[in-house]
Amino acid sequence: MSDMERYGKILYGGLRALGDELGKEEWRDARYFILLDENTFQQCLAMLVTSVGPLEEAEFIEVPAGEECKSLEVAAQVWQTLLESGADTGSVIVNLGGGCVCDLGGYVAAGFKRGIRHINVPTTLLAMVDASIGGKTAINFGGIKNSIGHFHQASLICIEPGFLDTLPREEFVNGQMEMVKTAAVTNAALYQTLVDDSRSSVFNSQLKEVARIKNRIVRNDPYDHGIRHILNFGHTFGHAIEAYRHLPHGIAVGIGMRVAMYLSVKKLGLAEEVYDAYSQWLNGQLLTTHYPLPTFNLKDIEQMLPLMHQDKKNADGELRCVLLQEPGAAVIDITVSDNEVRDAFLQLAKG
Repeated sequence: MSDMERYGKILYGGLRALGDELGKEEWRDARYFILLDENTFQQCLAMLVTSVGPLEEAEFIEVPAGEECKSLEVAAQVWQTLLESGADTGSVIVNLGGGCVCDLGGYVAAGFKRGIRHINVPTTLLAMVDASIGGKTAINFGGIKNSIGHFHQASLICIEPGFLDTLPREEFVNGQMEMVKTAAVTNAALYQTLVDDSRSSVFNSQLKEVARIKNRIVRNDPYDHGIRHILNFGHTFGHAIEAYRHLPHGIAVGIGMRVAMYLSVKKLGLAEEVYDAYSQWLNGQLLTTHYPLPTFNLKDIEQMLPLMHQDKKNADGELRCVLLQEPGAAVIDITVSDNEVRDAFLQLAKG
């Protein structure tokens, strides 16, 4: 059995399925540490430990909420706590939270005792369909998002839709953007369904389908050397927007996808009506949040360009992006000039 077959198993049956899984022989001697933030401590911890018997005696470690937790300092504090608590190679970290908790917990697990098991229990839509899947673990360093990290697959990923009931509208839209991204680069029919349907559609089949698609891509390219690059659609621009305007990750990626679609029209012949329809959908979603579509002047763009050039997919000093020929058909490593980026960002001012 390969590592990718052993690890990264997604449990779609929620917390009940997790309890059943942890009752198996391979988990019999595990000692559990639940990593969480102040939000999941208040809203999700009780549901987890009352639903999953093996976690009733788990110790918990609380970290700051949001990107603040993804630092060397916080990671060191978690390692210190594990050492003081007598954690060993048989210990398991259970990450209860959104993408930041999953990123940090996976990073800590990868480094502790040269690697221990971890389980992701994502509590946000964004984490359920993206951050918890794929084995990318990271912290932020030097002002650059996810600049230090490891590939360290979670042993289990538990999808519990009940946690979505705790989300404010902004967090729901945040995850919705990553769902649309995954569909846009892999499945035209699913993409169209997601931009046509209302909120209720993602609670069932679409959520699971997006998670399955990402997991399938990861299994085919676990170390991100090839086809997995398509999942970077919108991220070259989205990460820069996220850092510059301090927007949530998914919402920044949603705006980054609009920039990428405009470039796709210019460079790959993507139909303009696809770009227009996506722009209208994006604007409508953002109007339901506290994050209206931002605009950028040339000064803003000049300050963001260095952030874009930090993207891991770049090479030889060139900005390389994922663009679309059509929904479901992505092309990786398309070289884009700084002037083309300036033009695409200025289009956002046109609404």
